[in-house]
Amino acid sequence: MDKIDIYRDHIQEMLKKIASYRSIPEEIETELVIDRERDHYLLINVGWKDESRNYGNSIHIDIKDGKIWIQRDMTDYRIAEKLLDKGVPKEDIVLAFHAPYKRPYTGFAVG
Repeated sequence: MDKIDIYRDHIQEMLKKIASYRSIPEEIETELVIDRERDHYLLINVGWKDESRNYGNSIHIDIKDGKIWIQRDMTDYRIAEKLLDKGVPKEDIVLAFHAPYKRPYTGFAVG
């Protein structure tokens, strides 16, 4: 199995685990979007609570140019740390939610 397939499996496994947690109101659904062909992975909350619409992604991960790009992580799960625990090197993880000028100071890949 090549590196990218391993990364896909790690991401999918983590997102399925996170999606199984229920910390949001019952009225809000958690949708797991996995596009292995284009390497986009999202966890989206969608629904209504009383008269308020709830829609947004709590996690967005892409694989680009052989690296895992964490576009958004609004959870306490610490995705980057979990990936490191699974053996993914820091050089293959981009904390894309940080501005490009800040990335060199994160200890992870810059892009």
